[in-house]
Amino acid sequence: MNRLKQEDSGEDDQTEQKNEQEETDSPFKVRPSPRPGPGEHPLQFNYAIWFSRKSQGKSSASYDQNLKLVGTFASVEQFWGIYSHLVRPSDLTGHCDFHLFKEGIRPMWEDSANNKGGKWIVRLKKGLGSRCWENLILAMLGEQFMVGEEICGAVISIRYQEDILALWNRTACDQVTTSRIRDTLKRILNLPPNTIMEYKTHNDSIKDNSSFRNTDIFMR
Repeated sequence: MNRLKQEDSGEDDQTEQKNEQEETDSPFKVRPSPRPGPGEHPLQFNYAIWFSRKSQGKSSASYDQNLKLVGTFASVEQFWGIYSHLVRPSDLTGHCDFHLFKEGIRPMWEDSANNKGGKWIVRLKKGLGSRCWENLILAMLGEQFMVGEEICGAVISIRYQEDILALWNRTACDQVTTSRIRDTLKRILNLPPNTIMEYKTHNDSIKDNSSFRNTDIFMR
């Protein structure tokens, strides 16, 4: 009986160590919030930059396992300190994504800040991704969308035939706000008047397990 208790205790210790290791490895573990340094220019919100690359082979990892936190920042200077060392989207190959989200919001459909929202989608020809991505995130950090806390984050998805920009917002059912976001997005990206833009709610993405299929198309 004593031996059995000792063996059980050992299994519990191993389980506890495994759980602790999983928490350490998780990209979503709680970290200290960044703060602007002396003399730096603070942003209205803190942000986090993430990177993900689709796993190859049969044993592909889950989406959250592929997410890697690049860094967090609270000021203009801290942003450039991270961004200037990143590979530009147009220089990336394969199936990968950059995500720039407000601190505390996970780049996942199910996050409480995202689950009632959606995203505007712009498909780009190869070669335009770097310029459009930079224009988008600078406008987001500079609060050019003028929709309060409605913007959650932005994603650029590198694919084999095209690159895809997505701008996530909190409230998909607020048509006035989503229309304002669309119009501002067209302006900052300098898109032609006949550009096709797509919108998809995150609830629909959860239902069909797809980011970019079965979207609502807008042409204006």
